[in-house]
Amino acid sequence: MMTLRYVFSEAALGLRRNLSMALSLIVTIFVSLTLVGLGLLVSSQAHHTEESLGNQLTIQVYMCNALNPASKTCSKADVTPEQRDAIEQTLNNSSEVKSVEYQSQQEAYSLFEKIYKSDTSAKAAYSTVTLSDMNESFVVTLKDPRNYQEVEAEVKGMPGVFNVRDLHDQLGALYTILNYLKWGAILIAGLLLVAAIFQVVNTIRLATMARRREIAIMRLVGASSLYISLPFLMEILVAALVGVVLAGAAVAAFTQFVVYDLIRPKSHFMTWVDWADFVNAFAWLAALGVILTMIPTLFVTRKYLRV
Repeated sequence: MMTLRYVFSEAALGLRRNLSMALSLIVTIFVSLTLVGLGLLVSSQAHHTEESLGNQLTIQVYMCNALNPASKTCSKADVTPEQRDAIEQTLNNSSEVKSVEYQSQQEAYSLFEKIYKSDTSAKAAYSTVTLSDMNESFVVTLKDPRNYQEVEAEVKGMPGVFNVRDLHDQLGALYTILNYLKWGAILIAGLLLVAAIFQVVNTIRLATMARRREIAIMRLVGASSLYISLPFLMEILVAALVGVVLAGAAVAAFTQFVVYDLIRPKSHFMTWVDWADFVNAFAWLAALGVILTMIPTLFVTRKYLRV
């Protein structure tokens, strides 16, 4: 009990003595981890975008159902098993195709529900969509995204094919932007985390200099290195936790006010990051914030506590 009381009282004293350094460390951790969190959300968004729209290497071949208008390849009837097999075989035989994945009506409907379930403003309109409105499809992954037109030409006129969706040009630009945002945020955050590590070193150095006489006395009476270093570890841990909480609050505010309030109500064509993605990002922030401040502290205290 006495040990804990000593650790907390000395940590509080150290924070008061080096308040400006502690605040500087908190701000650096806060800004850097906020950028890391945003980078993680952008990474999750790229994954959700691939689930909703595919990626640059994919095209989607939609097959006929009874609700589609009559055309040369559709006769107002569901695609037959023979037609489906012929389409799949053509795709698998193409030299430009890497893989083919079948998506059933139920899987398409589940994805539709996932995208629109949070859209309360247009719930009445979307509730009229049923399972039978969905088209079976093949999600085709290409070896080279530049050769998508060849694959389209092979299947577009086949019986049972309703439409071939290709978003190659649009998705290419979208993924480029998402990639730049993600790595840009993580790069800047990495530089700031390096700055935070240097600030940890400076904070420990100033704290040990301010308490050099106390440390010398504790050495003389036989106090262990761990006992002496605990208050310093506690100081850095408090600063790290405050920075983590502030970063988590900033990322949570972005999720609520930007994603949920601004983007989601106006963009219904794909799934967006949600609170589950935020929780995952915050867990990484908490681990990163503690690890990247406590590990340098453990090494630095061994150096500066030698009196």
